[in-house]
Amino acid sequence: MKLLIGADHRGREPAERLTERLRQQGHAVECHIPGAGETSDYPDAAWAVAHAIAEKEADLAILLCGTGIGTSIAANKVHGVRAAVVHDEITAELSRAHNNANVICLSADLLGQRLIEKIVDRWLVTEFEGGRHDRRLRKIEMIERGDDPTQESR
Repeated sequence: MKLLIGADHRGREPAERLTERLRQQGHAVECHIPGAGETSDYPDAAWAVAHAIAEKEADLAILLCGTGIGTSIAANKVHGVRAAVVHDEITAELSRAHNNANVICLSADLLGQRLIEKIVDRWLVTEFEGGRHDRRLRKIEMIERGDDPTQESR
């Protein structure tokens, strides 16, 4: 699977460790991570990763910042991106199964490396359930177009 990983300076170290682990598992991983000692703004990594996902240059993406919130807000501004802040394996699974999230956003400050890895592992193996969730994704697409989602027929 082709994955993207992006991080600001607060997410750099866990992102580097996660990148190495995912490559060892056989994934192709492209990184948008600042160098050691560099400061960076989370919207920069979020934009690079979200834009690449929207252009279908990779399958899925992972963003790390202090809380995961900033990268989620920034990534979700890109049309076609469904970025979810997740903080455990359950929210990771549901973000894929119910919301078909193509980006997860993680807190580098609040989650340890082992939990980050468990979250990513669960997220990568979870498939979108479809069914009743398809209608909900269509409504999200309507919102992106500026349309009223309540007008979507069942």
